[in-house]
Amino acid sequence: MIFTETKLKGAFILEIKQIADERGFFGRSWCRKEMEEHGLNGNVVQANTSFSKSKGTIRGLHYQKHPYEETKLMRCTKGAIYDVIIDLRKDSPTFLEWIGVELTENNYKMLYVPEGFAHGFITLADNSEVTYLVTQFYTPGAEAGIRFNDPQFNINWPVEVSTVSEKDKSHPYFNASQLP
Repeated sequence: MIFTETKLKGAFILEIKQIADERGFFGRSWCRKEMEEHGLNGNVVQANTSFSKSKGTIRGLHYQKHPYEETKLMRCTKGAIYDVIIDLRKDSPTFLEWIGVELTENNYKMLYVPEGFAHGFITLADNSEVTYLVTQFYTPGAEAGIRFNDPQFNINWPVEVSTVSEKDKSHPYFNASQLP
């Protein structure tokens, strides 16, 4: 796997190192040993799949509260998404900064989202599917969110928003005093 750190310390774009021949290619999309060699959390406990029917569907921005913070490894296996993370680590030099990364079924990129980040995405194509690995079991009472259109972050979603769940619409605007 190829590891490229983003401007947000600890957040990485991972790419499958392709060994190609006339049939196509082979490559690893997960290797605990390689993750740990790069100082990343490789303690995966759950794999999740998200399917969205329509282009412009927003999911997020979600995070788990202390002590249930989770690391995620995101990969789009069908269609395309614009994946966004916000650094919510108060002691981080990039506190409250965000990045967006296009993940598609054809670019084989993955986004490593460390603990302490809010995460969400918008679908760039109909019938998009995302598979992601997490390092924490889902804990209902620990879930939290930030409104996708919070003016404090001014996220530039690359396509028009068409669908947002009632739950995601009801997330509050960000308030740093809510963080531990």
